[in-house]
Amino acid sequence: MAALLRGSALCRGGRVLTLKSLLIRPVALQQDRLALQISEIHTTPNRQGVSKAASHHWTSERAVSLILLGLLPAAYMYPGAAVDYSLAAALTLHGHWGLGQLVTDYVHGDAKVKLANTGLFALSALTFAGLCYFNYNDVGICKAVAMLWSL
Repeated sequence: MAALLRGSALCRGGRVLTLKSLLIRPVALQQDRLALQISEIHTTPNRQGVSKAASHHWTSERAVSLILLGLLPAAYMYPGAAVDYSLAAALTLHGHWGLGQLVTDYVHGDAKVKLANTGLFALSALTFAGLCYFNYNDVGICKAVAMLWSL
């Protein structure tokens, strides 16, 4: 956090002023005077070590979510092997990325993170293999869901 702002400074009419690349914020009340801290905020992106991997990953997550939204009606209208395997891949990838975010947010410590990621990769591989096995040796995902709905 760049600066701490006391609630009493806000009550006395403290306000944030933005001037080009400087941000002036009320920081604290010292002897009934408002002390200002000037912080420099850079609005241009840093050109050193810029990686767009996170941006591409976020875009890929949204693309997989949209593909899943399109596959659900396709699975209902055109059930078949192509849709079954597409659902197996998309559902596994969607679940893998979602659980990966849980690992990132809630697992701390190098050894625990490595163990959790290894378990996640094993779970995702097992899930995909199980869905492919189910599609090949049984009725498939689309037909199985249709059978569940007919109960």
